[in-house]
Amino acid sequence: MEMNLTQSEYNNIFTTDTDPDYDPYDYEYDLVSPCSHLQNQNVERYVGPYVHSIICFLGLVGNSMVIVTYAFYKRTKSMTDVYLLNVAIADLLFVASLPLIVYNELWAWSMGVVACKILRGSYSINLYSGMLLLACISTDRYIAIVQARRSFRLRSLSYSRVICGVVWAAAILLSVPTFYFYDWYEPAHTKDSFMNQEEEGEQSLKPPQYVCEFRFRDNSTAEATKVAVPSTQLAVGFFLPLVVMVVCYSAIILTLLRARNFQRHKAVRVVLAVVGVFIICHLPYNVTLLYETATMFEERQCEASDALQTAKTLTQTLAYLHCCLNPVLYAFVGVKFRNHFRRIVRDLWCLGKRYMAPRRFSRVTSELYVSARRSVDHGSNDNGSSFTM
Repeated sequence: MEMNLTQSEYNNIFTTDTDPDYDPYDYEYDLVSPCSHLQNQNVERYVGPYVHSIICFLGLVGNSMVIVTYAFYKRTKSMTDVYLLNVAIADLLFVASLPLIVYNELWAWSMGVVACKILRGSYSINLYSGMLLLACISTDRYIAIVQARRSFRLRSLSYSRVICGVVWAAAILLSVPTFYFYDWYEPAHTKDSFMNQEEEGEQSLKPPQYVCEFRFRDNSTAEATKVAVPSTQLAVGFFLPLVVMVVCYSAIILTLLRARNFQRHKAVRVVLAVVGVFIICHLPYNVTLLYETATMFEERQCEASDALQTAKTLTQTLAYLHCCLNPVLYAFVGVKFRNHFRRIVRDLWCLGKRYMAPRRFSRVTSELYVSARRSVDHGSNDNGSSFTM
């Protein structure tokens, strides 16, 4: 919140008794209210209920299909499978908590302090874990393609489970400040200390407007935390995965271009799509967050502050869209995974026909079960290229 004082307003408020014209019983001053951010409020009014609802629906459907596929049709047989399953879980938890956060931001926080800390904390955990797991997938594909001779020793299921455990533990540790400092309270600017009796009566009829935001006990802690939290998010949640992806996928592209394989051009396009979508979705928001953090303690006009908050809202929504695209980019792009997905759709169709033709359904599902078991038992190893179209 920015409070902009002109020189005359400053003099009116901070006039002392050394002024010969000063009268302690007869003075006037102007109260400067916080910036209203009307433009950002109008954007949030449309983005929150509509755009975020679409993101939640697509994210729930796509990531749920990935989890169902691994749970019932395709067992985790490689390091890539373990990473993809964990990414889907992180994205699913992310989109599941998003509607509650959006609802409480638009219509005040009504769920109490415990829900405030849990939702904000889980949001942070899923953000860090999802981004770090994308970096792990890049490293895994680098080893599988560029270091193919050592891939069988380095890409074991035991290693992948340990790495995923370390990623989730690191995400929890990085989210400790969010759990600790987020609180449920009524902001001071919603209470007017200079009201007459009539206004006080009207104010008492309104329910208190609670928020779920950072709350600090002293200024030094507030300054340090407000810089440390977004800086950590920028470093660990964006720049580290970006550097890992660029380095690993650059080496992968060079290796694929040297390979004599008719599918290499398709594989290169998939790699470019993965990196391009990541940059398009996350770079605008992180640039906005970097600018906001760098200029946090500078005086800013209300118009500029409103424009910054609007840009942050729009770019953050674009970053949320990446959780819907992860299943397409990392899972459904593979031939085997698409075959499993078709089998899910076919089984669901047969399940719907169960109530119309029970006997026929029994025979069909038996055949599907045998076919599914044969495909699982005779499935090939996934240690090859993960970019097969």
